[in-house]
Amino acid sequence: MKAEDEKLMNIFWLRPAFQKNSWRAGGWCSSSSKTLALTTTVLVLLIVLVVSSLAFAGWVDLGNYSGISYENALNLFVRTPSSPPPPLEFPLDCTAWNQSKTCPNNYPIKYEPTNLDPSSNTTCPDYFRWIHEDLRHWKGTGITREMLEGARRHAHFRLVILDGKVYAEKYRESIQTRALFTMWGIVQLARWYPGRLPDLELLFDCNDRPVIPSKAFRGPNAGPPPLFRYCSDWSNLDIVFPDWSFWGWAETHIRPWKSLLKDIREGNKRIKWKDRVPYAYWKGNPHVAPWRGDLMRCNVTEKEDWNARLYVQDWIKEGQTGYNQSNLEDQCTHRYKIYIEGWAWSVSEKYIFACDSPVMLITPRFYDFFIRGMVPQRHYWPVRDNDKCRSLKFAVEYGNNHTEKAEAIGAAGGRFIHEDMKMEYVYDYIFHLLNEYAKLLKFKPTIPPNAMELCAEALACPADGNWRKFMEESLEKSPSLHTNPCTLPPPYSPEALKAFNDEKFKLTKEVENWENEYWDKPTSRQ
Repeated sequence: MKAEDEKLMNIFWLRPAFQKNSWRAGGWCSSSSKTLALTTTVLVLLIVLVVSSLAFAGWVDLGNYSGISYENALNLFVRTPSSPPPPLEFPLDCTAWNQSKTCPNNYPIKYEPTNLDPSSNTTCPDYFRWIHEDLRHWKGTGITREMLEGARRHAHFRLVILDGKVYAEKYRESIQTRALFTMWGIVQLARWYPGRLPDLELLFDCNDRPVIPSKAFRGPNAGPPPLFRYCSDWSNLDIVFPDWSFWGWAETHIRPWKSLLKDIREGNKRIKWKDRVPYAYWKGNPHVAPWRGDLMRCNVTEKEDWNARLYVQDWIKEGQTGYNQSNLEDQCTHRYKIYIEGWAWSVSEKYIFACDSPVMLITPRFYDFFIRGMVPQRHYWPVRDNDKCRSLKFAVEYGNNHTEKAEAIGAAGGRFIHEDMKMEYVYDYIFHLLNEYAKLLKFKPTIPPNAMELCAEALACPADGNWRKFMEESLEKSPSLHTNPCTLPPPYSPEALKAFNDEKFKLTKEVENWENEYWDKPTSRQ
């Protein structure tokens, strides 16, 4: 009964009438806040003077109240100006949703954070600079509606943001619930930065591989169709966007990123790096791509040990046993972790890097939104795709003979994931990507007739099981209270971009040369 009462109270206090007349909205309290603060201060001073006089006269024994300090007594009456007011929270209101099937209107349409000092804002991590590169193809021409509609045949849904509200028109089913959780993530961004998202219209493809080939759109007026997806490669123009699993991968019991990062951080503490198993570890489905099948040749046998310990992940069997052997926080047990792509880029990439073990990155073809900011020998160790087994064997032996360098690479890769890719930065990446994209639009976004308004209730209230659980876990109940988005760094100059890519190429070739020397001199392996 108590829980039900609390639920009803929450619904009552979050009604629009309260919003309109609350201190945040500039209603009841705002017009007289200065007078109220002055009156409260005067009353407190009078009380302190009276009590002090009585104590001096011996009429009041302050020793009976020695547990209450002077400062604490004042805090009973006065809120210090530096203390921010407690945030209003907006939990799911499925009671109202089930009755009306309309999105609630109690969430703030506009919200100004308490920290408005620009000097206190941080600059976004360097990988944000790739936003400019991904949109560079439309800088000269802008994006017309004709260009946008050119991507329609690939899209799973159309997303529209208009006057701070989010709408979607669904075209076809995506793999599992990728589209659903991608939409959920955008709704959470709108809750995190209410009223600050630009008007826009975009098309989203939830499949794995990019489909907008750059060779088909050469020339200054080629007009490639803008299409958002989770990864791209150097021969395609698809615009990369953080994947759905940041808000939870319900089908595989993988929790939302903010919660999972904490779990993996705790898992990292269980075994110090030097005490971990001194081999390279990988666990996954080898059947989704031929290069993964090829990787399995590098597993240990009675005749050969390539310094790799490889395990098959049987998702069907794991599902039947409740995924008890699939906890990612329990997989930080080896000194080295292997990342290899699946059919395209793999969601597993961020989880593998989070373990603070050097990642043996098998030469990738695809990139997601953050990997382009990582540097070989600093954040990971490059491994050849065309000679995996020998490359892995050398990498592990090199690391075990240069433990300080190996441990530093693992720590740097882990810091990148835990600090530069915390959930606040994921939201900021999407925020800046959408804002930069919206600046290019040459048409006014419109709401399609078959679109539905998206809000937390519209997506979460009809859901159940892990889908509902992970949505509730990743729900942003309040706007961002203390900070603006990080400041977007400027685009690379052509010279700076070339220097950055040249440095990555040089560091990779250096590893390959060491590897060649290792295999060319048999005595070095004895």
